[in-house]
Amino acid sequence: MSASAQGMVSMTSAMIRRRDWSVISLVGAAHACSHFFQLVLPTLYLSLAAEYGYDFAQLGLLASIFFLLSSIGQASSGFVVDRVGPAPVLHFGLACFVISGLLIASSNGYAMLVAAAVIGGIGNSVFHPVDYSILNHRVSSQRLGHGYSAHGLTGNLGWALAPVYMAAFIYLADWRTAAVAAAALVAVVLAITWLGRNTLSGHNETPVSSEAAESGRESQTAPRSSSEDLSQQSIGRTLHTLLMQPALWGAFLFFAFSSISLSAIQNYTIPMLGTVYGVDKVLAGSALSGYMVAGAIGMVAGGFLVSSTPRSEFTVFGSLVLAAACFALLATGWVGPFMALGLVALAGFCSGVAGPSRDMLIRRVAPKGATGTVYGLVYSGMDIGASLAPVGFGLMLDAGLARGPWMGAAASFIAAALLAVAVGRAAAGRSRAVIA
Repeated sequence: MSASAQGMVSMTSAMIRRRDWSVISLVGAAHACSHFFQLVLPTLYLSLAAEYGYDFAQLGLLASIFFLLSSIGQASSGFVVDRVGPAPVLHFGLACFVISGLLIASSNGYAMLVAAAVIGGIGNSVFHPVDYSILNHRVSSQRLGHGYSAHGLTGNLGWALAPVYMAAFIYLADWRTAAVAAAALVAVVLAITWLGRNTLSGHNETPVSSEAAESGRESQTAPRSSSEDLSQQSIGRTLHTLLMQPALWGAFLFFAFSSISLSAIQNYTIPMLGTVYGVDKVLAGSALSGYMVAGAIGMVAGGFLVSSTPRSEFTVFGSLVLAAACFALLATGWVGPFMALGLVALAGFCSGVAGPSRDMLIRRVAPKGATGTVYGLVYSGMDIGASLAPVGFGLMLDAGLARGPWMGAAASFIAAALLAVAVGRAAAGRSRAVIA
């Protein structure tokens, strides 16, 4: 190759690298808002209970409404993303969060809080179909694993930020000011993603590196796909094709069980640590943030494991079994308060490690032209779990079963680990069938 040609390849590689990280950064900022806003209502539980006298079941119902609307919207928003492109849908979701935060701040009772949960849930529904559509179509193959890792990392950082951010504004002013501050934070990210909308555009474009283009080799991480592009088919035919694939149902259930486990730690860590281990509210709130930070660190580590094995389901299985063991040990009440805080963080790290491998596993079962639809459908399972678990676990705590949510979390993680193996086997069988 001539010196000029080598320089052109090098320049092209640098441009691809800069574009990749610009896309990853913008998607990560938006994803952080999604996770941040999932905890806005739970972080206001104590304030809302003091203001209006609501019990845990009523407060948990707000979170259930949020995630139920998110589940319904997520299953359908994937079709929209595959047909109109992800950027406009992303801006719609962020705008919904801004409106929801302002509704919470101006609420005068339960009805307005329900309305805020509905609008927030609708906004939350778009992020996984949008994010994975952009990452899979706009990030080159050699950085896709790191894109998944950064996506999970920013989500966990959004979770970690919410309790501290909201508590700071509640302390400095009141809970209504905290809700306005949450809306303002999302509004800033909305403005940034609007300015970067051209970077995020490029519907159904599959980028490849200059090296791959030169050699003509297909990326090893490219998903096996059907011969026809489902984005060009009717919604009914696309849905029929997808629903006939058992792997997608397994992935749906995987996310549902994973979300049930997550709901225990997100919604009820603070009261459970207080009841079982006598940990005060401030330290228990720090433990919740510690879970999220440890999960973010686990996401970074998991990004390097994605390329280490083609059978990513085994990484998911091992990580989730370890997380389940942490929850089961917490539920025994045998450990001391400080070890309990450590187990919360360790569970977060283990669940974080599973994240990038989980996302690569779903990519392996996504047919061509249905990336947004597939991620929307399977991630709607996460919202189903998140909509059912808060009320169920809240009823457990109201009935005096202080350790029940942790036991439920452990059992759900085990179920998710087994489902990951089943989905991986189905994906491997599908790949062999395509090759044959």
